[in-house]
Amino acid sequence: MVLFKVLSGIVVIAFTGTLASVSESQLPSQAIFVDPRSFAVMGPNADFRNDSFNMLFNPTSTTPPFFQIFDERFLTILGGSPSFREIASDPTFAFAHEAPVYNEPTDEVFFSSNDGGPLGMSDLNHNNVISKISMKEVEAALSANATGPVNVPITQLNLSDSIQMTNGGTGPYNSSILLVTSGRGSSPPSIVLVNPLPPYNATVLLDNYFGRQFVSLNDIKVHPTNGKIFFTDVDYGFLNLFRPAPLMPFQVYRFDPDTSAVRVVADGFNKPNGIAFTPDGNTAYVSDTGASGGFLGNNLTLPASIYAFDVDPVTHVFKNRRVLAYADAGVPDGIQLDSDGNIYSGCADGTQVWAPDGTLLGKFFLGMSTAEMIFAGDGRLVILAETKMFLAKIAAKSIPLGGPSRN
Repeated sequence: MVLFKVLSGIVVIAFTGTLASVSESQLPSQAIFVDPRSFAVMGPNADFRNDSFNMLFNPTSTTPPFFQIFDERFLTILGGSPSFREIASDPTFAFAHEAPVYNEPTDEVFFSSNDGGPLGMSDLNHNNVISKISMKEVEAALSANATGPVNVPITQLNLSDSIQMTNGGTGPYNSSILLVTSGRGSSPPSIVLVNPLPPYNATVLLDNYFGRQFVSLNDIKVHPTNGKIFFTDVDYGFLNLFRPAPLMPFQVYRFDPDTSAVRVVADGFNKPNGIAFTPDGNTAYVSDTGASGGFLGNNLTLPASIYAFDVDPVTHVFKNRRVLAYADAGVPDGIQLDSDGNIYSGCADGTQVWAPDGTLLGKFFLGMSTAEMIFAGDGRLVILAETKMFLAKIAAKSIPLGGPSRN
């Protein structure tokens, strides 16, 4: 089948069902294949995009949510019968922003609301919130409603006042949720361990760099083999008007949980944001969201890229920097990997997926911004889209995020 979309006098063709050896009947439901050859030349009279944040690439005008496929390898990620459903919604509150952590023992996903941004209900005088959703309840709701969206209730947590403006999370780490906070006002950014069970006791692990406050911590991951904790620091707290002006560069740090030693492992970014490691720990990925400037506005000439680095096995410094990908929609925010090393990142149109060689394989296309996502076990990708949450049931498998076993 061939789908046609007329753009300013030219025809953009999206071939569905012509993926190499894949027949049309084998293309999964909710999936559209957009052949890169169909838009390689658009012609001088084409309606070109001049805003990557608000003008999204959907040449088939397909109604979201759907799987937008650019490379047949994306079919391996999706599997034979994927599904893509909305599982929670609140149009008045950006409750689902970042810091997703899946806690397998309770089958729950924890996450934070937007900190300082639109509909975040948080600012210099108000903290953001951590919530959780029961995947057992999600599965029950989806089973009871075969099609369309469901709206599973979420539970807000009452956490310690030491946790101010949470923006990143990972784990479970030593059976706890590992969070980074941006801080608020004079309250310092920090790394915090939170028990996933009531009363959600919290322990601050780090809140300074040799007596200096960080700028506003953004994202965090545990190295899969050496167990060190790596995190990014950037000025979004200042740009969202709840933190003082920066007094340090925007960098990536390593924290040793055994000695509490902290050091810089990478610099030279405009706005270092998401961070992730390959399953073997040899490669680190860091997104630079410089194009998104908070109250300064967006600047499309600044980075919207993911960079790859080799991780030095002794010093843990990130070296041999190279570009993995440049996002075509907004900026690549949080990063997650699957067991095959494919790289997932939240962008202005949903979640985009690149192969380790940098090829854009496909998108979980929502037509709206997502900052983060998390595998809730194998085959379940939970996507945070500010005022909505989505669940994609696919074939891809998760990787452990808590570091090496300490047993």
